[in-house]
Amino acid sequence: MYTLDDYDFELPEELIAQYPPEKRGGSRLMVLDRCGGITDTIFDSVADFLREGDLLVMNNARVVNARVFFTRESGALVECVLAAAGERPARVICNKTKKLKAGELLSSQRDPRVTLRVVGREGEYLLMEPSEILDDACLQRIGEIPLPPYIKRRPDENDAQRYQTIYAKKSGSVAAPTAGLHFNEETLCRLDEKGVLKTFVTLDVSWGTFAPVRDNDLDLHRMHEESYEISDEAASAINSARFEHRRVIAVGTTSVRVLESCYCGGRVYAGLGKTDIFIRPPAKIESIDGLLTNFHTPRSTLLMLVSSFAGYDRIMEAYKNAVVLKYRFFSYGDAMLII
Repeated sequence: MYTLDDYDFELPEELIAQYPPEKRGGSRLMVLDRCGGITDTIFDSVADFLREGDLLVMNNARVVNARVFFTRESGALVECVLAAAGERPARVICNKTKKLKAGELLSSQRDPRVTLRVVGREGEYLLMEPSEILDDACLQRIGEIPLPPYIKRRPDENDAQRYQTIYAKKSGSVAAPTAGLHFNEETLCRLDEKGVLKTFVTLDVSWGTFAPVRDNDLDLHRMHEESYEISDEAASAINSARFEHRRVIAVGTTSVRVLESCYCGGRVYAGLGKTDIFIRPPAKIESIDGLLTNFHTPRSTLLMLVSSFAGYDRIMEAYKNAVVLKYRFFSYGDAMLII
C-alpha cells in the first residue's frame, strides 16, 4: 500500500510554469505508452497519436472571477478566494484568516455594496454570509481570475483569456481544467479532419483541488466535494464508443472524476451530482482508455489519480524523466498523453 511519501519527488522551482506558453498549443507533449516507451514531442502533434473514432471527453467548465479583494472595517485589505461559486454561506480562503473574527464585516474593494460577514469556520475555510449570491454575474463585477497558489504573481489581462479553455461554457469553476488549456482552434480542426470525436462533461473545479494531503496514511485523507454534470448526449456518445471498441480518452483529471463517479457495469450514466471520489492505487480506472493531463505537484491527489491509470512505477519514472528533460509543470505547464 502506497503512502504520501511514495508520491514525493524533487521538483526544481524553475520548472513551475508562471506564465502560459506564448502560443496556445505551444507546449511540449510527453506521450507515455502504457505498454511501450516514451515519446518527447510538441502538443500541436497530438493528433498523430490519436485514431479515427477515438472519443475525447472534455470538461467545459468555465472559471469565474473567484479571487476578490475586500476591505476590513479598519481599512486593511483582505484577499479572498472562494472555495466554490454561488455558495451560501460562502467558504473562503483568505490571507487574514487568523485575524478575522466572527461578526466582522468586509466590503468589496470594487463595489462596497457587496459585503461578507464572518459567521464561522470550517476546517481551513472561513464561513462568510454574503450580502448577495456570489454568482458569475456578481464576480464579474468585483473579482479577478483566481490563479493557482503556486503561480507567484497577480493575474494580468492575458490570464483572463489563457486561464480558460477555448471551449469553456458553463460558469462555476474556481480553477481551470488545465489539460484543456493546450487546445487551439487549429488543433481541434486537425482532430476533426482525422475523425477524432469529442463530447463534453462538466466538473466545477473547487479550490480544494489545491489542498495538500496532510496524512502519510492515505486512508485518512478526505477529498473535497465538487459538482458535476453529464448529459444524456455525452453519456450516449461515451457508451457508444465503448460498445464499438473505440477508445475513450479523458482530457484532464477532472473529466476522469466525472466518468469514474458515473461509471457502473461497463457504462456511464447521465446525471447531476457531487463527487468526493479519491482515486489512487490499487484502484483501477475503468471508464477510460487514455488520458491527456498536465504534470502535477508532488504528493498530490492528482498525481495519485494518474498513477492509478498508468501504474505507479511508470508514472514516477516518467516524472523523473520530465524533470531531467526540463518539462514545465502544473497549470500553465506541458502536457502528458497516456495511451
